[in-house]
Amino acid sequence: MAFDWAAFGVDLHLDLPAGGRRAGLERALRAAIRAGRLAPGSRLPATRALAAETGVARGTVAAAYDQLVAEGYLTARTGSGTTVAPVPPPVAFTPAATTPAPPRFDLRPGAPDVSAFPTTAWLRASRRALARVPAATFDYGDPRGHVALRSALAEYLGRARGVLAHPDRIVVTSGYVQALALLAGLHRVVAMEDPGLAFHRAVVRRAGARVVPLAVDESGARLPSASDVDMVVLTPAHQYPTGVTLAPARRRAFADCGALVVEDDYDGEFRYDRQPVGAVQGVAPERVAYVGTAAKTLGPALRLGWMVLPERLVEPVVAAKRHTDYHTEVVGQLTLAEMITSHAYDRHVRAARARYRARRDLLLARLRGARVGGVAAGLHALVELPPGGPREADVLAEAARRGLALGDLGSHWHAPGGHPQGIIVGYGTPGEARYPAALDVLARVLRAQTSVA
Repeated sequence: MAFDWAAFGVDLHLDLPAGGRRAGLERALRAAIRAGRLAPGSRLPATRALAAETGVARGTVAAAYDQLVAEGYLTARTGSGTTVAPVPPPVAFTPAATTPAPPRFDLRPGAPDVSAFPTTAWLRASRRALARVPAATFDYGDPRGHVALRSALAEYLGRARGVLAHPDRIVVTSGYVQALALLAGLHRVVAMEDPGLAFHRAVVRRAGARVVPLAVDESGARLPSASDVDMVVLTPAHQYPTGVTLAPARRRAFADCGALVVEDDYDGEFRYDRQPVGAVQGVAPERVAYVGTAAKTLGPALRLGWMVLPERLVEPVVAAKRHTDYHTEVVGQLTLAEMITSHAYDRHVRAARARYRARRDLLLARLRGARVGGVAAGLHALVELPPGGPREADVLAEAARRGLALGDLGSHWHAPGGHPQGIIVGYGTPGEARYPAALDVLARVLRAQTSVA
């Protein structure tokens, strides 16, 4: 029902619903105020007058006014009537930036083939795990994580990664990023590999610590030169992004360096030339915080990670986590615990290792003649570009023109300028059907830019 208030000193047109119910009157008034058609300070009709004009009961009008006063849209003062309260002007809606279309072929590093997620095994494990847990499982839980997963991880990490773990020393996290942030928040100066992932450096800085570079050569990371470093972050099994393995002498030196060593074992299960290299934590459990996740073995969306901590850090980390998210979600923890104890997780990892090794071999065969490093393990390789060119930017631009996404080495350095050039190829990301075609495009790109393919 259209209603014009001009007769009451307010030139306003409202559309009221048939029957003039209270909720409709409230909506009409809110809309008029938000749109600016009822300006701040405008006086509204008395409840008796508006009721008579609209055919709505006076009590209904009074209730609508009271509701809008409570919400802050109106102001009511004895003897002064009801007026429109000062309301901030409406904010113009700005659409979010359009999400770019995914590339036709994706060889960027950092992700596994999520199309190979073991859905059937995960569902089976989830049903078994949830069928036998008490109702209290779904209440607030232990910030360290559910004991079922911590116990399963202690056994698995000991036999598969050489980690000395006890369930009481394990803290389950929402992935590696949370683990890194919690540990960085307890330290002042953190040495991180150069090159390394820029986002991880940002996480450490946001946690309040200062970042210093840790040079990497053919033997892995080198000991920090700064004397005030109290935490060192390493990827010893397969350095990201160069792919080198930390040499035995360096492993021993870091274990004795005096700073806390954070061992990021992000893809330690995937070794192709021999048995996976054991964790550094196994030789210095009181000086190394071991961090692992299910991101590469299963999928990043699970947001499941874990830390095996020196005894002195358990309580500080648990206290920090309690004030961050209290505890990690439980259903995924119980499901992963069931997969580990039933050995379904081992079977999945073995199958994935064979699949990724075949992909690695196909990559090397397709790029015969190129300088490809870091291929002994993991889900990515580094294609080194000749000193005389082409530049990374030129290769990436040519790849993008052909619908192929790759990773660059340049963004991983702590400071720009004067560094070797390279392209990072992630061979875990594409599905099985698209991987050979992606390699064909990669070979054409390199052939167009260099003479290495």
